[in-house]
Amino acid sequence: MTAPAPSLKGRALRLLSAREHSRAELQRKLAPFEQVAGTLEAVLDELQAKGFISEQRVLESVVHRRSGKFGATRIRQELLAKGLEPDAVAQAVYQLRQSELPRAREIWRKKFGTQPADAAERAKQMRFLASRGFDGDTIRRVVSGSDDP
Repeated sequence: MTAPAPSLKGRALRLLSAREHSRAELQRKLAPFEQVAGTLEAVLDELQAKGFISEQRVLESVVHRRSGKFGATRIRQELLAKGLEPDAVAQAVYQLRQSELPRAREIWRKKFGTQPADAAERAKQMRFLASRGFDGDTIRRVVSGSDDP
């Protein structure tokens, strides 16, 4: 005898128990399981009204988890992909940019620790930081060891 399939609310709560999800993420993940049109919206409305879905918590969670590894550009893309409000994302990215240089330096230090010996090594270090979502000016300052503002 098989157990009945979990309800939409059960599936949503299971997803939310693992990590914060935006409403748009839950909508996308749960849409294939919706059997009656409109029930998913009702479930999401109920969960949002009870405080289980919070766009602000999603934003804070992603920024907290990812800021130690990635630059503001990469985090911005991730936040927008989650369907969060563009204004809230812009504010979070603005705050991230305030700590961009020290974060990039720490990530660079953990990975490389020494200034590049030649142009090939410099390019490798720059590509690494670019892949992590840091902007060109920050990358140049980190790789060159420059402390100028």
